[in-house]
Amino acid sequence: MNIRDLNIGIVGATGAAGGTALKLLLERDHPADKITLMASARSAGRKIQYGDDNIVISEASSDSFHGIDVAIFAAGGLVSRRLAPRAVEQGAFVIDKGSIFRMDPSIPLVVPEVNGDDIEWHPGIVSTPNCTSTPFVMVLDALRKLSAIKAVTVATYQSVTGSGSAGQQELIRQSGNVLGGSKADLDVYPHQIAFNILPHVDDFLSDGYTKEEQKMLNESRKILHDESLAVSATCVRVPVEISHSESLQIEFESDVTVHDAKRVLSGYDGVLVVDDPSRNEYPMPLTAAGGDDVLVGRIRMDTAHENGLALWLSCDNLRKGAALNALQIMDEAHRRDVLNPRSQRKIK
Repeated sequence: MNIRDLNIGIVGATGAAGGTALKLLLERDHPADKITLMASARSAGRKIQYGDDNIVISEASSDSFHGIDVAIFAAGGLVSRRLAPRAVEQGAFVIDKGSIFRMDPSIPLVVPEVNGDDIEWHPGIVSTPNCTSTPFVMVLDALRKLSAIKAVTVATYQSVTGSGSAGQQELIRQSGNVLGGSKADLDVYPHQIAFNILPHVDDFLSDGYTKEEQKMLNESRKILHDESLAVSATCVRVPVEISHSESLQIEFESDVTVHDAKRVLSGYDGVLVVDDPSRNEYPMPLTAAGGDDVLVGRIRMDTAHENGLALWLSCDNLRKGAALNALQIMDEAHRRDVLNPRSQRKIK
């Protein structure tokens, strides 16, 4: 089957990640009649423009997936837990953007450039990582070809679209209010996000880390197949609409050089080195937004650690951090002819 013949369903089509998935399908010129958009009952009947066509949103229900080849879930964990198994029963290959299945040992957690082989053993569902984990593991996977990695300290600078459309709207609304001399009303975040930063992404755990920070450790270990990897993360919400950035300090088992780091990063699919400080060229959220690459720069020796490198990255959290990675999983499963669960495949 040609990939353009796949019937693709998007659950959560009205959200930021679901809307980006639809935009990417339009960029690929996927036929409108091969796309089914689903959302909650309150959005059912609404039309979303897709090129010259309009696609009517239907309510996502337990019987919505007959005839769907690939179902992309971007509607939150509760919806995925309830409907993803039903979609698989009805013959759909499920790609889930939420966190509900990520650490399930029976379900692959995949960034195709890093661990595309893991798609081979899926049971009908493949999970995609958190939008901070995806660029993180890509950079680590490239660099561990130089030497084994002992530990990573990472600080993230996460845009408000990581909280969905509601976070984006809160930033825009608060910015206008503050500039106009009005009070910044709070809804999505516990403090004002306009002209401020919050060292607080997701709920706090008993050890002082947040769930978001714990995800970076757990997910990177699973994707990289390295349970010994040590990761200490501090996740920060910043008043930026699109793109997450990260500052990494990486400690290696043996000596590495900046030259070799740039070489392996430049040769890695989906990574673009932007690193010329003399010309003020380095990754920024503005330049990463709308692009598919993980931009990496400020690559230098880490003066605090022996055998260490420091670097900076920026990545569009809605594209490679979410929707693009999901579509690349679909591409990889189609290329490998493994859209069906492993238990249903014929032995070749």
